[in-house]
Amino acid sequence: MTDVAELQYGGFSRFELELEFVQALSNPWYLNYLASQKYLDDPAFVAYLDYLQYFTKPQYLKYLSFPGPTLRALELLQQERFRKDILMPDTVARMIEEGVKASVGERT
Repeated sequence: MTDVAELQYGGFSRFELELEFVQALSNPWYLNYLASQKYLDDPAFVAYLDYLQYFTKPQYLKYLSFPGPTLRALELLQQERFRKDILMPDTVARMIEEGVKASVGERT
């Protein structure tokens, strides 16, 4: 007998799908895409982003492949100003630059 959740989520658990999605948020170009498609203007979607804050808890944090950028994106997405600013290529470029600096360390 097939599990209902398996049918509903294509064989993946809800947690697996949410984990995949929340990690995608670490990509500044994906955030730009979400903003350009007006997802970040949708109160229901913004509420979903708030719900995903559970990934900041230690029992869930350990599943993130890139916790720094993922948690930073979740934090920024709580701010209405950021949800508007991410439409600007300069904001995307700045996030990418900050991510590179954080991953390799700033060299002087």
